[in-house]
Formats: sequence, C-alpha cells, structure tokens
Amino acid sequence: MIHTDSITTHQLPVMEHFYTIQGEGFHQGRAAYFIRLGGCDVGCVWCDVKDSWDVSKHPLFEINHLVDLVAETPATLVVITGGEPLMHDLSALTKALKARGFETNIETSGAYPLSGTLDWICLSPKKFKAPLASVVPFANELKVVIFNHHDFKWAEQYAAMVGPSCKLFLQPEWDKAAAVTPMIIEYIMQHPKWELSLQIHKYINVP
Repeated sequence: MIHTDSITTHQLPVMEHFYTIQGEGFHQGRAAYFIRLGGCDVGCVWCDVKDSWDVSKHPLFEINHLVDLVAETPATLVVITGGEPLMHDLSALTKALKARGFETNIETSGAYPLSGTLDWICLSPKKFKAPLASVVPFANELKVVIFNHHDFKWAEQYAAMVGPSCKLFLQPEWDKAAAVTPMIIEYIMQHPKWELSLQIHKYINVP
C-alpha cells in the first residue's frame, strides 16, 4: 500500500463512474467500480477518452457522495483512472474509500506526483509526457500500450526502472490490434518476463 500526505481536496471533477469488470492488466476479470476523473494534458493521439481532457467539462462531486455511490454496489475494488487522475490530490478520496473497506487501485501515466493511499499502482508510461522518475519505482504493474514496433524499446526502458516484483504487461493499441497483437505475441515469446494484456471489456461490450 502506498500512502502520501498532501493538502486534501473534498471535491473532484468526475467524467463518469460505473461498476463493471476490469478489462485489462493484472486485475483483469475482477469486478471493479471505476471512477474516471476529468483532466489530462498527456495528449495521447490514440486516446479513447479524449472527452476527459478538458477538466472544465466535468461536474464536481463531493467525495463522500461519490463513496456512497460506490457503496451502493457489491464492489470491493475501486479503480481511479482518467484522464490523468494524478493531476488531482487523491488523499481525501482514497482515505474515504479505505475507511469504507475498499481496495484502491490507480491507472496513471505517472506524469504527476503520487497522492493518496493506494493498494495498487498501474503505471502506463506515455511518450507524449513521460513519467516522473519519483513515481516509477512505486509501480506494482507496468502496462505499456504498443502502437508500433518502436514502442518495445520504450517498454524495455521502463521495465529496467521499476522494482523487481513489478508485473510487466504489453497491450495492443485498440485500433491497431489486428496488426500489433501478433508482434506482441512474438515479442513475449522471446522475452517471457512480459505478459499480454487485452482490453477484454471491449470484446464483451461492457464499459
């Protein structure tokens, strides 16, 4: 569990929130409540939630109200994502979630400092705005989106920086999956420290 202290905020801009199945990475297949925060300046050209980028478009939610909504479901796992969730101070949100017994995961590019109490950090580094060196060692999971063959070198760069227990995943960019997935499979067979991550939520048509 990662814990950081900072000035807390009691409202956060929420693009969407929903109970679903985690579709990718180490926790794939688990029931999870997703909280997608608004705001991102990483600028991935292939981002599938570009509507999240402009923080002003998204309503502010009182944290206690948001946690109450999570508690109305059978969820035990909460995934905080974006956008780029670490643009916001997550101390109050994660404290409130932990107080209600929820497991807290985050999916982040690592471009901003860590905040909050987090049980699992999924780091997905992006070339458009690289992770902070201070964040990388805390990653429990490294998930690199592969858009073309140059991205394997990018993946190895960060695999060399994370801790020895960090789980390593390569994930095809969705729109190029037909071309990229066979490349990833061949790469993993030659470099078995990596595992394949697929966005199964898109195959089974859940959020």
